[in-house]
Amino acid sequence: MTKSDGPMTQQMRDAQGRVLVFDSGMGGLTVAREIRQIAPALQVDYAADTGFFPYGDKSDEALRARLPEVAAALVREARPDVFVIACNTASTLALDDVRARLDIPVVGTVPAIKPAASLTRTGVIGLLATPGTIRRAYTARLIEEFASDVTVILHGSVDLVHLAEAFAAGEAYDARGFAAALAPIFNARDGNIVDTIVLACTHFPLVRARLAAAAPDGVTFIDSGAAIARQTLRVLGSTALAGRSEEAGGRLFITDEGSEHARLVKVCARFGFERVGPPVLLTAER
Repeated sequence: MTKSDGPMTQQMRDAQGRVLVFDSGMGGLTVAREIRQIAPALQVDYAADTGFFPYGDKSDEALRARLPEVAAALVREARPDVFVIACNTASTLALDDVRARLDIPVVGTVPAIKPAASLTRTGVIGLLATPGTIRRAYTARLIEEFASDVTVILHGSVDLVHLAEAFAAGEAYDARGFAAALAPIFNARDGNIVDTIVLACTHFPLVRARLAAAAPDGVTFIDSGAAIARQTLRVLGSTALAGRSEEAGGRLFITDEGSEHARLVKVCARFGFERVGPPVLLTAER
C-alpha cells in the first residue's frame, strides 16, 4: 500500500541501498523514474516478467501461482533491499503472497482511488486499468472504503497496454486507440461529467499526454507513481543494509530466453537500464 502525504526530504534524496522495481513489462519504468527523481543516489534495478507478459489477461490462479516464485527468483539474483511491485494487477491479487515468500520489504501498487475521490468536483471519476485489476475484490474494497460517496466508472483495456508499449518504443501505432480506450468511460451513464481518471496500470502514464489529448477539456489524469516512490523511500530508510556494494544500478532482469523482449530492452535503455543480465528462469522453465 502506498501513502501520498509528506514532502520529499533531503534524507530521501540521499537514501542509499538497492531497489528492484518489478512489472510484467515496461510499465513499471514510470515508477522507477519517480523513485530516481526522489532519490538520485539510490541504486535502482528493473525486472520485467517477459516470460509471462501481459498479466492483464492471465487467470487469477496462474498469476497467484507464479508471482511469489518469480519474485523470489529475481530477488535471489538482484539482491535488493526492497522489492517494488510496480503493477496494479499483481499487487491487487498477490501482494500478501509475495510478502510471505520474501524476506525483504515489499512495496505494492494500488489504484489512486482515494486521491481521485478527493479531487473530483463533479462526483464522477473514471478508473482505467487492465481487466484483471477491474475485477479484483481488492479494487472493489478500495472503492467502497475511499469512494463510496462518488460514482466510479470502470473500464479495463489490454489493448491500451500494447499501445503504450508500442508508443514508448517509437513504433507505429494507431492514434485512434487512445480515444477508443477512453470511450467506454465517457459514454457510460454520467460519463459526460467525469472530471478525474485514475490510470490504474503503470503502463498508462507512458501515454498520459496522448490520453489527455483524446479526453475532453478539464479532465485530470492521476496515478500512484509518486506515492509508490515515497513509500519505497520510507521503507528503505530503516532497512538499507550496511556495507552495500557501490556497484552502479541500472540493471535489467528478464524472465525468458527468446527474442520477444527486444522492444523492452530498447525502452529500458532509454530509461537508464542498459545492462541486461542473463534470463532469470523459474526452476520448472529450465
